[in-house]
Amino acid sequence: MKSTKRLYWEDDHTLTASGVVMCVRERSVALDQTCFYGGGGGQPPDHGTLSVQNVTVKVSDVLTDTDGVLWHCCESADPGWVGETAIMCVNEVRRSALSRYHTVLHLVNTIALRDYSALITGAQIDVEYARIDFKWEGFSASLCSDIEEKVNAEVTANRRIQAYSLSEEEFSARPELLRTLEVRPPVIGGRVRVVEIQGFDAQGCGGTHVENTSEIGKMSVERT
Repeated sequence: MKSTKRLYWEDDHTLTASGVVMCVRERSVALDQTCFYGGGGGQPPDHGTLSVQNVTVKVSDVLTDTDGVLWHCCESADPGWVGETAIMCVNEVRRSALSRYHTVLHLVNTIALRDYSALITGAQIDVEYARIDFKWEGFSASLCSDIEEKVNAEVTANRRIQAYSLSEEEFSARPELLRTLEVRPPVIGGRVRVVEIQGFDAQGCGGTHVENTSEIGKMSVERT
């Protein structure tokens, strides 16, 4: 079975789409294409609904196998759906929250690298908060006010965000696009997706983001 076409790589603001059911395994459904984010980079998968043959079921998880096929984990599924067209609908509130937190982490990690030579070692994004880990020599909690001020300045700068892809060779030739210390961004079909905050930063990333930094809202550091 061919790998699933990731519609969110082309437009990560797509919340509804259609796709053909390629396979059903127990309660998991594979489509030829999907707008459901499959998880990665600390961002969990989307939730939502899948409608086939006038039946609508909840999607509570999305798993990616070693062949690049995304499996939509549903409350129920029918093998008779194979070959039918499915209508996908992503939970907008959840996607928006995850996209806002993912985008603000781009601002944080860029400032951390630019001003403090810190590299990311991990991240975890949820709908109510996000956590990011760094290898950061000389870090202290007193730096948080400086980070908050600089991040919020970029939020109010109304910077537009866009995504594009580069070949793996082009990406490797631009080491400034890599922010993580050990984990590299996903390579799909020989290409790496780059997310650019115009006039501020560009980095390899496969997740979802807002269209403008002003959509993030005020950022604050709650705990270190």
